[in-house]
Amino acid sequence: MDSPIAGRVSMSKVDRMGDADLRFPDIPRGELEKTIRELVDRAQRVLTVQGRLRALLEATRVITERLDLDQVLTRIVQTAVHLVHARYGALGVRDQEGDLERFIHVGMDDEQVAAIGHLPEWLGLLGVVFQSGQSLRLAHIGDDPRSAGFPENHPAMDSFLAVAIRVREQAFGTLYLTDREGGEFSDEDEALIESLAAAAGIAIDNARLYEDARRRERLSRAQSEISAALLDPNTGDVLGLVADRLTEVIETELVTIVIPVDADNWRVASARGAESTGLHDTLIPASSALAAKAVDTGAVITGAFTDDRTERRLRGRRPGFGQTAAVPLTAGGRSIGALCVSRDGGGAPFTHAELETIGDFAAQAGIAISLAWARRDRQQLEVIEERSRIARDLHDHVIQRLFATGLELQALASIDPAFASRLERHVAELDAAIADIRTAIFTLRSRPATTGTALARNRILDVIGEFTPAMPNAPRITFTGPIDLALSGSIADDVIAVVREGLANVARHAHAEHAVVDVTVSETVITVAIDDDGDGVVDGVARTGGTANLRHRAENRGGEFSLEPRQGGGTRLEWSVPLPT
Repeated sequence: MDSPIAGRVSMSKVDRMGDADLRFPDIPRGELEKTIRELVDRAQRVLTVQGRLRALLEATRVITERLDLDQVLTRIVQTAVHLVHARYGALGVRDQEGDLERFIHVGMDDEQVAAIGHLPEWLGLLGVVFQSGQSLRLAHIGDDPRSAGFPENHPAMDSFLAVAIRVREQAFGTLYLTDREGGEFSDEDEALIESLAAAAGIAIDNARLYEDARRRERLSRAQSEISAALLDPNTGDVLGLVADRLTEVIETELVTIVIPVDADNWRVASARGAESTGLHDTLIPASSALAAKAVDTGAVITGAFTDDRTERRLRGRRPGFGQTAAVPLTAGGRSIGALCVSRDGGGAPFTHAELETIGDFAAQAGIAISLAWARRDRQQLEVIEERSRIARDLHDHVIQRLFATGLELQALASIDPAFASRLERHVAELDAAIADIRTAIFTLRSRPATTGTALARNRILDVIGEFTPAMPNAPRITFTGPIDLALSGSIADDVIAVVREGLANVARHAHAEHAVVDVTVSETVITVAIDDDGDGVVDGVARTGGTANLRHRAENRGGEFSLEPRQGGGTRLEWSVPLPT
């Protein structure tokens, strides 16, 4: 049995032995250290891979939870750049024909983008990858013989990785990454980006379905609002209503409806949107109008709203629109013009889905316009039928009774000469009343020459209303003859100009208390007379300005104009021209 004392002595000996006495052979010790280093390196790589996998899972979660397509695409590029530590990233998106629809990039600032000046044209490696849809990894871009180099002002790039993105087995686009930190992209980088591309395909599909559903919802709501509004008899500007609603369906700065005027010119009949100021009623040469080309082709087309020269003339500045989509607008079985949607130079080009939406909207809007026009025609027909009934009743009952009364009065005048003069005055009044009623009958049975424009009588009354506040007493107006039937087009414009200029002179210069306007349409002549009780005509004063213009208007139509003193004070303006055949 060992003694405790002996044990203590043995332990003391061991304690006195230093680390220097515990030595391993050199070769086994080196192998152990190497093995430990390998284990540490492997553990570090496992941690790194785990970290990158966690980052991939987080990136997948982030991109799949968003539903706005533009945000999803931007997030995909940002995530890819972060995952593989790339300096630059981009995503090129295909359209239905395989062309570039949009290009989202990360890593370049606005100044660099502006200096480059345009989107890629799919030359060199970008074109190869875009067309093939296969992954491509290069240590140095310039080493590949298919590389076409970089455009002017483009930043230099070295390592390269491109991966295709597919949505439901169809090519959607290509994800490009360049300039990895620390050198070239690895197999692991390529695998990570391919996994991200697979998740991106699902996220893009969800976003496209959501975007399509929202677009169809907006389209359906806009079409319902158009149909309801056009069925309202108080709706006036039908084309303006259509343009207004389209701005709610498609993201755009300008919606116009352009209609043909003649063989050489088209007119902007309606303009809506942030860039619509100053475009309404402007003329565009048919040769340069995209609307005319859309009507000729009968399909949705894209391009410039008009040529640069015409747009600078219309807007007074450099053209600001990047792209316009135009589609024929058909109503009542005939083309009435074209519906144009424009975006500014910095906006994204129209997608295939947006072009389909514009075409569908135009088709439904054309149906709604046709229904509105049919309702308007039906209402006008009802009005005409009612007017015809009133005219028949006036002719068959009122005029005949007045005529019979006039005959009786004439018979009484021949029987009792003492009252003959008074009875003849009453007969003359009855004749004048019969003439007025016949004029009213003639007007009731006749439609205005230009559908959709204000009647001449109403336009003249509007001018009277304009000058009423500027005069001591409201001007009086009398009409004789079929005013609304005879006055249309340019002759109506001349008559309105005469009334306006005549009343303007009375209000400014005559110091009159009263003014009387008489517009008479006889079988051969149109006459406008304006009488006032003002200061009268000053002798020796040359007739210039507006008065001279009235004389020219009369002479151009073979008529006469006079401005003379009235008997008893004041002035009489008289303008008369032959009645157009």
